[in-house]
Amino acid sequence: MSTLAELKNELQQLASPKQQQILQGFFKTGKGEYGEGDIFLGIKVPVQRKLAKKYQALSLTDIQALLQSNLHEYRFTALILLITHYKKADNHKKSKLFDFYLHNTKHINNWDLVDISAPHIVGDYLLDKPREILYQLARSSSLWEKRIAMIATMTFIKNNEFQDCLQLAEILLDDEHDLIHKAVGWMLREVGKRDQMIEEQFLNKYYKQMPRTMLRYAIEKFDDDKRKFYLKKSQASK
Repeated sequence: MSTLAELKNELQQLASPKQQQILQGFFKTGKGEYGEGDIFLGIKVPVQRKLAKKYQALSLTDIQALLQSNLHEYRFTALILLITHYKKADNHKKSKLFDFYLHNTKHINNWDLVDISAPHIVGDYLLDKPREILYQLARSSSLWEKRIAMIATMTFIKNNEFQDCLQLAEILLDDEHDLIHKAVGWMLREVGKRDQMIEEQFLNKYYKQMPRTMLRYAIEKFDDDKRKFYLKKSQASK
């Protein structure tokens, strides 16, 4: 049986100093930036996914050990493994894995880690359950918990359930961080792809408050005239 030590060894062997430098800059790991202190080995995502498939039998204890690492690819691979466990689990086990995820949000601490995992675990688990936890996360002081709350709604949106996305977007309208502006705008855009009228009702109510980046993301799929209309309205309101 493959072991955690073997997985770590394979990841280390795949490290690329050139790719590491690119990723360290792309994910803003410098002092004072959102990813400060995050360390990359420089491994591309498809390679990590392939490796995670090979080691999918690793235990939850092993996944926890990977998640606690300061190496980004260890945490990324841990989340791919966690999603694999979740998809194969019965309802009782899914509940435990959902709780495990929420207890480890401090390690899910870059936007790619949130985006690959929140819809598949948090969103999926809450699809047929009360969703108060998302509102707690949205009001958290943690940038990543707020993004988890927003990105988790992708699963609801794909099931044509838009209310939580809109309510969470309202809570996060005045957030100061660019990564939240992008997350909210992205999810609003996903709503609009399925029902543009509902998205426009939200925009018409809140465009004056929306940060420019959030608005740009939200209207990205609109036709040129409509995009210009909202951007001009927004500019005029400042």
